[in-house]
Amino acid sequence: MHSQRPRALRHNGVVTGEQRLAGGNTGGAVRVGDTVRRVPGPWTPSVHALLRHLAAAGFRDAPRALGFDGQGREVLSYLPGEVVGTTRPWPAWVHSDEALGQVARWLRDLHAATTDFVPPPDAVWREGGTWRPGMVVGHNDAAPYNAAWSDGRLVGFFDWDFAAPVTPEWDLAFTAFAWVPLHARHVVAAEGFTAFADRPRRLRLFLDAYGWTGPTGPFVEVVRQRVTASADGIRRVAAAGDPAYRSMVAHGVDTTLDTAVAELADFPTGAG
Repeated sequence: MHSQRPRALRHNGVVTGEQRLAGGNTGGAVRVGDTVRRVPGPWTPSVHALLRHLAAAGFRDAPRALGFDGQGREVLSYLPGEVVGTTRPWPAWVHSDEALGQVARWLRDLHAATTDFVPPPDAVWREGGTWRPGMVVGHNDAAPYNAAWSDGRLVGFFDWDFAAPVTPEWDLAFTAFAWVPLHARHVVAAEGFTAFADRPRRLRLFLDAYGWTGPTGPFVEVVRQRVTASADGIRRVAAAGDPAYRSMVAHGVDTTLDTAVAELADFPTGAG
């Protein structure tokens, strides 16, 4: 349970009590008191600049960047609440209409808060992305496995490593894919979602909550393009030797995304 509080011990002023947090395909994290410590990457300073901007803008449902500790790990504020971790099937709140609406509104507010964010000139993003006026900086991985939930409310999203400049619809497409959900049927069934006939309604509910008024047919095509790009990216980075991405390929993560793209070709959009 993400909300458990380990007892942080101090020796000569150094915090020694750490709790490994559940999940983490590309590095993981530990909790120390009300902070989270993670190994940084070249993109971390850019992500911290974004999180500082969000804090200054009054966007509260995200971690705060607190610098680095004596081991060189990034330090972030801890988001309290329940997380899915390695649980299968996922908790019931993941597939509720309430979660759909809250996540969509969270994403809308995030995009609004980043419209005036200008990344540092030397900004580095984990999976690239070149900022230009009119773009937002999306989370790009606002999926249930990165959400904290408490007392019927979305607390926020953690793991901002994939934040990068994007068009709003690109970030919206992945988030809809994760929450409606629009992933391959065998994947979401294992996570506890089998109401496949309800997905068109859930997609429309999600888009309406965000404020996307366009028809769902063209949007589903954007989702397919976004998921294809993700699968291709996993294979490309794995081929370059990244061990975390090689593990994802070994576990078939990219091929399940390919399956989702194929299934979405027949997604019933109707008049919506």
